[in-house]
Amino acid sequence: MRLFIAEKPSLGRAIAENLGKGVAKDGCIECSGGQDIVTWCFGHILEQCDPGEYDERYQKWVMDDLPIIPEKWKLNVKKEAAKQYKIIKELVKKADYIVNAGDPDREGQLLIDEVLQHLGNKKPVKRILLNALDTKSVVQALGDLRDNKDYAGLRDSALARSQADWLVGMNLSRAYTIVSRDAGYDGVLHVGRVQTPTLALVVRREEEITHFKPTTHYVLRVTWQHEGENIPTVWKMKPDMEGLDTEHRLLSMEIAEGLLTKIELAANHGDGARITSVEQKKKQEGQRLPYNLSTLQVEAGRRYGLSPQQVLDTMQSLYEMKLTTYPRSDCEYLPTNQMDDAGVILNNLAGIAELSGIAARADTAIVSRAWNDMKISAHHALIPTTIGADMAKLSDEQRKLYLLVAKAYLAQFYPIHLYEATRIVVTCIDEEFVGTGKTILDMGWKEIYRGDKKDTDEEDEESAVLPTVAEGDVLSYGKGEIKEKTTTPPKRFTDATLLQAMKEIHKYVKDKTLAASLKECKGIGTEATRAGIIEGLKKAKFVTTTKKYLTPTDMGRRVISILPDKITYPDTTALWEADLDRIAENEIPLDTFVGKQVEIINTLLADVKTMKIEVNKDLPVCPNCGKVMRLRKGKYGDFWACTGYPACKTSAPDNKGKPDFAAKKTERLTEKCPCCGKTLRQIKGQFGTFWSCEDRESCNASFADHKDKPVIVKCPACNKGYLRRAESKKKKGSYYWYCSERCGAAPICDKGGLPDLKGGKE
Repeated sequence: MRLFIAEKPSLGRAIAENLGKGVAKDGCIECSGGQDIVTWCFGHILEQCDPGEYDERYQKWVMDDLPIIPEKWKLNVKKEAAKQYKIIKELVKKADYIVNAGDPDREGQLLIDEVLQHLGNKKPVKRILLNALDTKSVVQALGDLRDNKDYAGLRDSALARSQADWLVGMNLSRAYTIVSRDAGYDGVLHVGRVQTPTLALVVRREEEITHFKPTTHYVLRVTWQHEGENIPTVWKMKPDMEGLDTEHRLLSMEIAEGLLTKIELAANHGDGARITSVEQKKKQEGQRLPYNLSTLQVEAGRRYGLSPQQVLDTMQSLYEMKLTTYPRSDCEYLPTNQMDDAGVILNNLAGIAELSGIAARADTAIVSRAWNDMKISAHHALIPTTIGADMAKLSDEQRKLYLLVAKAYLAQFYPIHLYEATRIVVTCIDEEFVGTGKTILDMGWKEIYRGDKKDTDEEDEESAVLPTVAEGDVLSYGKGEIKEKTTTPPKRFTDATLLQAMKEIHKYVKDKTLAASLKECKGIGTEATRAGIIEGLKKAKFVTTTKKYLTPTDMGRRVISILPDKITYPDTTALWEADLDRIAENEIPLDTFVGKQVEIINTLLADVKTMKIEVNKDLPVCPNCGKVMRLRKGKYGDFWACTGYPACKTSAPDNKGKPDFAAKKTERLTEKCPCCGKTLRQIKGQFGTFWSCEDRESCNASFADHKDKPVIVKCPACNKGYLRRAESKKKKGSYYWYCSERCGAAPICDKGGLPDLKGGKE
């Protein structure tokens, strides 16, 4: 029996539809009379164990226990996937060989391989690579099963990412949380290998905006005339002239006005202006590449305001409807064998009203640069499948994204965009003025986007047409203007532009010598994870969205202010991502990569243990040791405790959000705890006054108060526990006493705030 294990049920069903008659069973589909069985996971059905599952002492967050480095990595079956795991386990036992039908990427490879490894599988494993779920694509992939061992690098790359994320998250989150709590800050300070430098991009952008100082500068424009036609130009300032700032902007209005007056006089009274240079170059712009997930997310955000997560979810739905190819692709190229489907796809697109005209003019004889087998790995660019879309049945988001993908595909069958770029230099009294223009020779593939407002606006800005002139031509002065400009701060990130920044991370590294080498790096995060990372920052309340723009919260700013540059700048993470790609290509082993992570974590932990975090000035200070006090929730109400515990055991009751040290001084300290011998303290809690042992961490003893004395009475039934007072649930204002050991003795009646040992039972 051949067993297919798919990444998710929808993928499993698509495979089963092409394996002969199928019969649905519990958690699987039996095909061809049992010769083939298709089962599935629900994404990752295994998860990394928590530190406490490696050693119980790791349940508590203690600096001296760090670093936590598992000798042997452990995985648990997720509770919600336990049933499906058992089904897979039994099917693996019966199988002759297995087919890994995970998605064609790192995570898809790992999530099936890790299940087989967890089960101790020794049977042969094949790999099916599905870039689309239409019948033709599935049948073609079924006829081209590969050896799963060939994709060990892909699996190890995903495994390396998982282990690195665990090591960074578990060790550094604990370390920085511990030191920040000592400074009086509440909550967990989450540190993520990709999340933290992404948050830092937002925080630093906000700091740039906050500290931005606008600069007023001036641009001199002169329009010359030649045979009745206008030639618009801009003054080319000499780099060594007075009045320029370090960015070569003119800061002096007087200089601009003085020059304009001279130009006007010279041009109109003899000296004139002449054309000293004319450059005309024919240029071309190749067909735009089809989309990968990131470029589609950025474009959909720019055009329609869709978040990266919305785009991913929508493209996943179109994929499962068999209308578009695998959505989590990082590739913008297409395999040449896919050209065989072009005729069918173009015919389908011609049947869509919005595309009918441009699809009819598509020419399959044109081969764009997108068709490149050398650029293809496990998957290719996002394109429509051979199944036609019924646009009336699509949601608004599905419709918009399908049309974007379809237009990018159609562009591959249109000619190259041709234009002539012109640059004219005009000289007058030794000053140069430059005019540029662009004449379209052939719209080519840009014809597809002619009706799109955003693209048309951008094209118009670039397409000023200059008249035909020659060197030596004399020009007359038309008009001049001095345009006052003010520099503006950088824009806040949107979801889409933040995702683009993650992808183009070489622009944001601290070490600029790394920028060039990282330019070919695919950024931080992956096509599949970037949207989730941005959503995670929102859910953690590190950033908020206002009118589509991202701003950091106070918590987000504090996290970045506490963490060192090594973690908050993307340099290290970008290098790690490059290493993950090298693992996928079998260039470096998994163990080498993880070993490097451990070295870096050890270095960072050594720094953490000696670092000083500025104390939270909003919190009260312990009167005994000088450390900050933090509000804690106790069994009997809120109280304030010193962060120096256990060395300092100072505590105080809460009084309207502040520690009541005055009340603490009135506590009776003469009574001893009968359980441990330490001091009992009188506490005025939320539900009244009571007595509690000062050692709250290890002794749970508490006693009722009666006239400023603790009621310490042994249980008359078992002589082990102590009597405790409680209010009756049946009758408000009525009290009874019970044994702290819950020995089973009948409750004792209350008499004036004391147990009625001589009276009857409740």
